[in-house]
Amino acid sequence: MPEKSNSSSSLTPTTIDPSINGWNAEYIEHLMVQWKENPASVDGDWQQFFQGFELGAQQEQLNQEGASTQVRYDQANVDSLIYNYRAAGHYAAQLDPLGIAPTRNDHLELQTFGLSQSQLKEPFDPGHLCLPNPSTLQTIINALDTTYCKHIGVEYAHIEDREQRRWLQQYMEPTGNKTDFSEQQKEHILRQLIEATTLEHFCATRYIGKKRFSLEGNEALIPMMHALINYASEHDVEVVNIGMAHRGRINVLVNILEKSYDQLFTEFEESWIEDFVSGGGDVKYHLGYSSEIMTDCGKPVHVTLSANPSHLEFGHSVVLGKARAKQRTQHDENRGLCIPLLIHGDASFPGQGIVAEMFNMAHLDGYTVGGTIHFVVNNQIGFTTNPHDSYSGRYCTDIAKMVGAPILHVNGYDPEACVHAVKLAVAYRQTFHNDIVIDLWGYRQHGHNESDEPTYTQPQMYEQIRQMKPVTEDYANKLVQSETLSQDTVDLMSEEVRSELDASQIRTKENPVRPHIPPYQKSSPWEGLKGNPTQRDVDTSVTVDELSKVAKAMSDTPDGFNVHRKLKKLVSTRTTVIESQSKLDWGTAELFAYGTLLLEGSPVRLTGQDVERGTFSHRHAVYFDAENGTPFSPLNAISDSQAKMCIHNSPLTENAVLGFEYGYSLGDPQMLVVWEAQFGDFANGAQVIIDQFIASAEMKWKRASGLVLLLPHGYEGQGPEHSSARLERFLTLCANQNMSVINPTTPSQIFHALRRQIKWDFRKPLVVMSPKSLLRHPEAVSSIHEFTDEGFKSVIDDKTKEPEKVNRVLFCSGKVYYDLVQYRRNVGEEDTVAIVRIEELYPFPQRSLDAIINRYSNAEFMFVQEEPENMGAWQYIDEAFRDELGRDLGRVCRSACASPAVASSKMHNIEQQRILIEALGLPQET
Repeated sequence: MPEKSNSSSSLTPTTIDPSINGWNAEYIEHLMVQWKENPASVDGDWQQFFQGFELGAQQEQLNQEGASTQVRYDQANVDSLIYNYRAAGHYAAQLDPLGIAPTRNDHLELQTFGLSQSQLKEPFDPGHLCLPNPSTLQTIINALDTTYCKHIGVEYAHIEDREQRRWLQQYMEPTGNKTDFSEQQKEHILRQLIEATTLEHFCATRYIGKKRFSLEGNEALIPMMHALINYASEHDVEVVNIGMAHRGRINVLVNILEKSYDQLFTEFEESWIEDFVSGGGDVKYHLGYSSEIMTDCGKPVHVTLSANPSHLEFGHSVVLGKARAKQRTQHDENRGLCIPLLIHGDASFPGQGIVAEMFNMAHLDGYTVGGTIHFVVNNQIGFTTNPHDSYSGRYCTDIAKMVGAPILHVNGYDPEACVHAVKLAVAYRQTFHNDIVIDLWGYRQHGHNESDEPTYTQPQMYEQIRQMKPVTEDYANKLVQSETLSQDTVDLMSEEVRSELDASQIRTKENPVRPHIPPYQKSSPWEGLKGNPTQRDVDTSVTVDELSKVAKAMSDTPDGFNVHRKLKKLVSTRTTVIESQSKLDWGTAELFAYGTLLLEGSPVRLTGQDVERGTFSHRHAVYFDAENGTPFSPLNAISDSQAKMCIHNSPLTENAVLGFEYGYSLGDPQMLVVWEAQFGDFANGAQVIIDQFIASAEMKWKRASGLVLLLPHGYEGQGPEHSSARLERFLTLCANQNMSVINPTTPSQIFHALRRQIKWDFRKPLVVMSPKSLLRHPEAVSSIHEFTDEGFKSVIDDKTKEPEKVNRVLFCSGKVYYDLVQYRRNVGEEDTVAIVRIEELYPFPQRSLDAIINRYSNAEFMFVQEEPENMGAWQYIDEAFRDELGRDLGRVCRSACASPAVASSKMHNIEQQRILIEALGLPQET
């Protein structure tokens, strides 16, 4: 064995026994360096020693790397677990107070992610969870379970915007998605529940058998709505516009809108008959109301609940239109001062297609309201229909995912969770201006109405409901058990509400009160307007100077703007039409009506499918640069001081869009609001809005509208779907001076009709059978003096005739007039046949027609229309002439038919010719 040496300089390679300990470390290191450079430079024993050492070091490194890989693998599994709690924790959430809806948590079990119970105490990175890093797996799961699997289940993984997902996580996860309410706040929540429950019980016992569509089973809606108004005020909101169907509406009217008990009981007693004597009014659970609510932060919020028919979701589009109008009058480009709140049912929300239409409109320039907050009152039943027959998805709210709306499912028996969800919803809406949905899980205490028997179809559900304590009692017990409140305090609150109800009922039996707010109040947009008119004549004429200003704007495009080559002639014609004393066509007259109103300070809103250009390429209210597509609206460039023209192409829908425009007309009666159908018959896609709102709202709810409907109408051989705007349907709806229905024949007529909508001191809907072929008819033009010196004419007589020579008077309406005139000219009957145009069909122009009839003392009278006998104006005209004028009319029209028009253009021409021959009294060709 070599001797040990204390000097490295004496180290030399030699034969050794490497098993002997105690060698000088510096010496061994020196040998190892030599071995690595040249293994043969050291003895074989040293070679084996160094080889073993290297292998040991390599194995240790492999062991360490293996452990690190396992850690990384486990961390990835934990990350997946966290993601799945966020994405699918709602499936395991405790949402159903009845405990009958299925839940599942197998997708959150540890083994699903390659984890085990033995790892619960191991540390992991919690990612963006607001936990210490590292935290044990158990701590991470507890935080996730508290946030996502208790009484609030959240769906937000479908949201494409990463910023919104992160915001929601940061809002929910630090607090476990709950709010620690103060004792005073909890008392307020209980008081609101007591008010809701006591009102329902009082009405049930004092007005037995009367429908009220109670809120019982979902009373948490009341503290939720209180919370929304208060939290909205903290975000500087000034207006909350609410839409809801009938269930719970009475409770909301009283306990949210502050409609008095006296007003409610007057309605139950039906002791205020003013609304009903003329056939008007509506049931109490359809009515609207508005109030100034003083919030907890000391600021007022104007809260409106719009009236709604039994067509559950259709009133919501009206609310959105009202909100949009309010935002415009608030000059609120950020749309943060007015929040729409829409309250849905769990069956109607997925079931009625207008909901999808509204979601589709949510982010469109012409229709966005900056986000809507949706509450779904989830009774887990629709009338008698179970969820599996109502919608295809897991939840009734799945449709809201189309706009990336977060969906908060909340257990209605946890009022604090419900209020917290509202707080989150308001903050989200004000931050991102997107829709958000709160799905309030509860039940329906009774059947569809209070006299309905639900156990016929849902016996098990209603056995469970029978055993349920009311949420008010349940929450009160929790507060008493936690010593937040005493039982005496709870009892006192209940007794106070009950005493107020008793006193009110006694009082109103003797002294009923007006149950609604009178329309046309001061300080409202309707101030100064009236109800039914006493005078319909109004000056709608303009000066030549005003027309010239509008004409000049038609060609004042921005520098460098490239007008389409095919439009240059039209633009030039519109620009020079006044200066050259030319006649105006239909499209020009319509634009000049808008332009002169804008100059006078009255804003205009025009929407519908393809309205910027016009379906028939006649309007061109917006130019598009031929090279880069930049839009330009000449009507917004007339004057620096003018009002604004808002024109928007609508999505391919009628229902929600027309409801929206109707709501807009309610929200701003000083604005001319016009909706145009692509073809008139497409309006039947919005028949509910026409029937339940436009035609009848003033009679039912004392709410007027100046909305204009432009419905292209006329028989030109285009077939059944593009000929008729169903004039007969509108005339059937006419009564009580509820609207105007016109079928104008000249450009000046549409000019004056549009302008009088704003000039009148009242508001009525205007239904226009607007033209198609007349848009370019060479005789359908108007001279300038018809705009400056005249007004709208309900009837246009055949002024050129000598009355004593006339033996036949043809009354007609619309485009057929020009066909009759041309045919009369062709057959040389100008002297003996007079053609009188009834331009305004409703209100029926009795006086004007009576005067005309008296002029033609030697004539027979006939009515001519293009439509089949069972359609068009004939039946209405026949009845009106007999009842109002005491005259019987002959009639010329197509034979009665189930379809509006024939599909063959050749057959159309034959039918049209037959009408003209018969109308002129000529023998029929065989």
